[in-house]
Amino acid sequence: MISLGRKQYRVLGISLLQGYVRVTGHTVYTQCQQNAGPVTTNFIDLRGTPFTFSHTLNKFTVVGCDSMAMIQSPDVTSRYRGGCVSFCASEGSITSGACSGVGCCQASVPEELKVLKLEFTSIRSQLLQSSGSLGNISKSSSAWCSKAFIVDQGSYVFSRDHLDRNLTNLPMVLDWSISGGNCSEARSAPQTYMCKENTDCYTVANNTAYRCNCSEGFTGNPYLGCQDIDECKDKNKYPCMHRHKCINTVGGFNCACPMGMTGDGKKQGTGCKRDTTLLIAAGGGLPLLLVLLMLGFWTHWLFTKRKLAKIRQKYFLQNGGMLLKQQMFSQRAPLRIFTSSELEKATNRFSDDNIAGRGGFGTVYKGILSDQMVVAIKKAQRVDQSQVEQFVNEMVILSQVNHENVVQLVGCCLESEVPLLVYEFITNGALFHHLHNTSAPMSWKERLRIAVETATALAYLHMATEMPIIHRDVKSSNILLDESFTAKVSDFGASRPMAHNQTHVTTLVQGTLGYMDPEYFQTSQLTERSDVYSFGVVLIELLTRQKPIFGGKMDEVDEEAGARHVKTVAQLALRCLRLKGEERPRMVEVAVELEALRRLMKQHCIVNSEE
Repeated sequence: MISLGRKQYRVLGISLLQGYVRVTGHTVYTQCQQNAGPVTTNFIDLRGTPFTFSHTLNKFTVVGCDSMAMIQSPDVTSRYRGGCVSFCASEGSITSGACSGVGCCQASVPEELKVLKLEFTSIRSQLLQSSGSLGNISKSSSAWCSKAFIVDQGSYVFSRDHLDRNLTNLPMVLDWSISGGNCSEARSAPQTYMCKENTDCYTVANNTAYRCNCSEGFTGNPYLGCQDIDECKDKNKYPCMHRHKCINTVGGFNCACPMGMTGDGKKQGTGCKRDTTLLIAAGGGLPLLLVLLMLGFWTHWLFTKRKLAKIRQKYFLQNGGMLLKQQMFSQRAPLRIFTSSELEKATNRFSDDNIAGRGGFGTVYKGILSDQMVVAIKKAQRVDQSQVEQFVNEMVILSQVNHENVVQLVGCCLESEVPLLVYEFITNGALFHHLHNTSAPMSWKERLRIAVETATALAYLHMATEMPIIHRDVKSSNILLDESFTAKVSDFGASRPMAHNQTHVTTLVQGTLGYMDPEYFQTSQLTERSDVYSFGVVLIELLTRQKPIFGGKMDEVDEEAGARHVKTVAQLALRCLRLKGEERPRMVEVAVELEALRRLMKQHCIVNSEE
């Protein structure tokens, strides 16, 4: 058992390597009061403990038919950190299975979350306050209580009967770390430093705590001391060319080659090759001349290859390659570092036939990697030597962004003068083209879905990442559509990370005319509300199918949307476009409101079809 505050939790498992503990116990909060106003509660408080709710292994889940549940921040500087909407227009619309927003919804858990402070709001009460009527929505499905919990994402499947019975013993994953500063600060106090011999220290929790792991070539408990692995006992995992030539060393192993051969002797290394000096000594005359000629060509080829390798190594170090490797190792960032040869092969030596697009950032190439993954390869901005560390930190942060509506950064190549960034390839082009340059207009249903997906992605960037990311160039040409027309926010060339305790970043003004926040343009102070303004422009663009800057009369809004829905979206867009940033809603509020409207439309359609 483990005590967290006044509550006891049963321990299901502990991982020293990954740094988490899996528990079960009092993990479900139930709310049955149907008030018009929001209900707020502090449910689980991990402050004063070494634990945080794992944002990678858990999901925030809400079960109910009349619930908008938000995770509130205990910090007064930011109100919301996440949430979702669970709503049922009728009992017939509820199905068991995945949490789709009907009876059950799920959202990502914010990083470094220590307090599960919940706010429940009744959707029906909000509708009654705004319009005075529920329309075709059934009242009976509001009788069920709402339940909210953080659960191990692989351990919960929604069932319809969960609405009217208690949920207990749901597993939850807590990340843990050792407080007392980052690794360098902890090492300066050897009396309390927990990493023992033959271990590596990893800084976690926004540079305020650390964890320990065994160094490469060692095994055991890093908090008691790690022991050397005898690699020669596992010849399948650590193979030598000649099995009886393995020599164990502290933290590694060596392989010996037979007499007359040279190399490292490892199957996964250079192996063993016949010593060419013996061949020259054994020959004479013409054979010797041929050998010398071959040796000359080989020496020239080797010299050229080494010279090219030195140039690549120079650019690699200049662009922060070693620092990036250290950051990847310490933070376990899922980022691939490509060689220039790999990307040349993937793009057929950057052939013009592989050009996928051109823009202010340069040329984008379509490439196919050796594992058949299709990628987009684009040039980054030249790295200023005074900002190498910042560039590397931004790369690591972007690599950890994992959201279905954000274009994934696969990796990078630092061996060229200008770094090359490798992203997943999105097939259907930009939203701008589909709104303005196509003969087949998108339906209102599709446009509203794209608005929800884009808002959700921006809210994730603002709150659910280790450091909030301000995109700074939100526009319809930076929203890509994949083969199923799912929205993907792209192009982070202008984006800036911002610490959780910062309210703004002062920077050179950068963006696109028509989408740029006027307050940012005047003050050079970038905030997350700058993205909210730009998204408001995109929302108007989706609603009217007009470009941000155009001449002439505006066309009438599509009747398909319905006057009530058009008015709701237009009012939300106007709130996003307020001149003062502090008067604009946060991105998570915009996402939740749009999702609630989308689900309401969808369930109205279901009710109407049943009638």
